[in-house]
Amino acid sequence: MNGPFAWFKWLALFQDWSVFAEGFLMTLTVSILGLALSLALGVLFGVLGTAHWKGFRVINRVYVEFIQNTPLVIQIFFLYHGLPHLGIILPVFSVGVLGVGVYHGAYIAEIVRAGIQAIPKGQLEAAYSQGFSYWGAMRHVILPQAQRIAYPPLTNQAVNLIKNTSVMAMVAGGDLMYHADSWASDNLYYGPAYIVTGLLYLSLCFPLATYARRLERKLEVVL
Repeated sequence: MNGPFAWFKWLALFQDWSVFAEGFLMTLTVSILGLALSLALGVLFGVLGTAHWKGFRVINRVYVEFIQNTPLVIQIFFLYHGLPHLGIILPVFSVGVLGVGVYHGAYIAEIVRAGIQAIPKGQLEAAYSQGFSYWGAMRHVILPQAQRIAYPPLTNQAVNLIKNTSVMAMVAGGDLMYHADSWASDNLYYGPAYIVTGLLYLSLCFPLATYARRLERKLEVVL
């Protein structure tokens, strides 16, 4: 039997499982570090977006609007091909982490900003009355309350971030998609390669997506 899903093609894939395992590990590592970066940027710029000083809000809008309105692929290409012209050469691993981290940081910033704005203004005024500064009030009073509102969309962003690591394949990033493409091109066994790749992405994304839905249901009950 011959065809895109012939058994001998699956046997070849199982024999070369380490190729996919290496790519899976790279995708997982980039996802974790990229998520950490995006959360740090998201919280920072989300807080700036609600600050009283207009300059902070302008900084927030410039970052968010620029990142959200340019394709991630273009941003990855700039980091990989553009920065060397400025004398900055980054390893492809760093390009992946920075690319997905900065990109999703803009979306998380909007989630954080919306979460903060959902908290009654009286909470901030009460924090001021207790002697907190703006940043102290955000850290100890506002953000702990806003995180409950922000958790479901943040989890969805984590799912999107994992899937978007696949753009690293366009700059030979060593991720899961790159290894699948390379292996399939060498053997012309595209069917098994992409099915296994899809299932590996599913194994990462589906639990997070399910968790996000549970959080949304809990939030609806609380509200």
